[in-house]
Amino acid sequence: FGAPRFGGSRGGPLSGKKFGNPGEKLTKKKWNLDELPKFEKNFYQEHPDVVRRTVQEVEQYRASKEVTVRGHNCPKPIINFYEANFPANVMEVIQRQNFTEPTAIQAQGWPVALSGLDMVGVAQTGSGKTLSYLLPAIVHINHQPFLERGDGPICLVLAPTRELAQQVQQVAAEYSRACRLKSTCIYGGAPKGPQIRDLERGVEICIATPGRLIDFLEAGKTNLRRCTYLVLDEADRMLDMGFEPQIRKIVDQIRPDRQTLMWSATWPKEVRQLAEDFLKEYVHINIGALELSANHNILQIVDVCHDVEKDDKLIRLMEEIMSEKENKTIVFVETKRRCDDLTRKMRRDGWPAMGIHGDKSQQERDWVLNEFKHGKAPILIATDVASRGLDVEDVKFVINYDYPNSSEDYIHRIGRTARSTKTGTAYTFFTPNNIKQVNDLISVLREANQAINPKLLQLIEDRGSGKYCRSRGDRRDRYSAGKRGGFSSFRERENFERTYGALGKRDFGAKTQNGAYSAQSFSNGTPFGNGFAAAGMQAGFRAGNPAAGAYQNGYEQQYGSNIANMHNGMNQQQYAYPATGAAPMIGYPMPTSYSQ
Repeated sequence: FGAPRFGGSRGGPLSGKKFGNPGEKLTKKKWNLDELPKFEKNFYQEHPDVVRRTVQEVEQYRASKEVTVRGHNCPKPIINFYEANFPANVMEVIQRQNFTEPTAIQAQGWPVALSGLDMVGVAQTGSGKTLSYLLPAIVHINHQPFLERGDGPICLVLAPTRELAQQVQQVAAEYSRACRLKSTCIYGGAPKGPQIRDLERGVEICIATPGRLIDFLEAGKTNLRRCTYLVLDEADRMLDMGFEPQIRKIVDQIRPDRQTLMWSATWPKEVRQLAEDFLKEYVHINIGALELSANHNILQIVDVCHDVEKDDKLIRLMEEIMSEKENKTIVFVETKRRCDDLTRKMRRDGWPAMGIHGDKSQQERDWVLNEFKHGKAPILIATDVASRGLDVEDVKFVINYDYPNSSEDYIHRIGRTARSTKTGTAYTFFTPNNIKQVNDLISVLREANQAINPKLLQLIEDRGSGKYCRSRGDRRDRYSAGKRGGFSSFRERENFERTYGALGKRDFGAKTQNGAYSAQSFSNGTPFGNGFAAAGMQAGFRAGNPAAGAYQNGYEQQYGSNIANMHNGMNQQQYAYPATGAAPMIGYPMPTSYSQ
């Protein structure tokens, strides 16, 4: 048949060199440890207070913090920061950040890492694991010879996404500056030039995504000859994203007597196999339950419904959430197309929403996340690209519009709220199409002592028969709109979820008058920006009022009066968004429309 007439191929593997397997140019190093320069990795000296701590006190502390330790020669945990014997400049940064005491993973992880041992840390999101490996890395680097021209990094942190890599870099930069160390972050989707220049100048700490790092290694822009401290952050996520071949290629470039620390929120067999391959006589530290578990500070509410009901339920839920003072919300969807469609729909209805997924440019993603973090657009609609590593302290609500493919992803998604010691709420729309995950979801809910929606149990009963309940009659979904009133607020609903008390079968959703928010709905200093200002003293916005225009992630100088032409702002010229002041980094047009 020959080649297709207009180019392309008839299937099969790609034959061009341009699209070869990542890392195929990298050959596995043949290391001779006798020829390698020696280095020190055990710097831990127990503080006298730790030495005096009895076995009973250690076990009592571990039990109170749900710390489980496996492995030989695991040191005692520290309880106070001063017991870690960090350098004075590191302690100054810790004091400026007003930390009171180490988190559980830090208390047990720091002594292990400072002792030069390989370790696996399994802990829920928001548990402080970034500092668990960064501060020992600084101590490790300070005890190594200075970098010379052409040397690569001493500490390498591999992260699955550019968002997580950037957040780790922000933390690393603050501490490394205090210690006169240099750090950089390399990831795809950004210009290579500045990243290459950082590497050529020499950095002690490099935070990288696997793909971009392999590009630079193959091109000879950096090397890992000096790397003696390796961190695999969110290893489970990297495996989920298919990075295992790249990780193995990278690790082959690092001397085998390195110190390796692996961090994960879950402990599936794939991660266990990776640990067995990369780590030697490692210490395993688990925080919380040994089985799949979610943060217990998160209230989990599951709404069993059908796909056609999701949009109405989401709007009613957002009406109540937006009436709260703390209302920063992430809505997770399954696909990029769904993300664009839902973002477009909500913005046309006047909601301050922005979307983020893997096809967005890095500049746009950075800008959207910055707007979300600073409260200018408190609703972020995202695919799983943002479900791990997105560290925004004040996210109060997570909504799973589409249930994820696995319970591990569910745990990571809802882990975007209740960071550190805060609390949060996660709402999940669960449909009969998600029936395969129902048992795992119930296990997660029970482990976290959450109320189980009876309709989840009903799904299990109906699973074999192919029958699924619809919301009608006495089996009406008590979260959906009905004929007999509703919860007065989502707080009342939360209490109902916790107790399943005597409130009866009442529907969820506050009655908003005329489908509009008024000025009284928001406190002064509303985070929605100047684009919602209307005439007179009204500072709210009408969700269903087309005169308000489509609130967008950017602005244009000319708005026009035709709603179809409004791409980046309000159509009321006298109240243009934003008002005077600096323009955003980039315009943010409406997501692409798809033909039906």
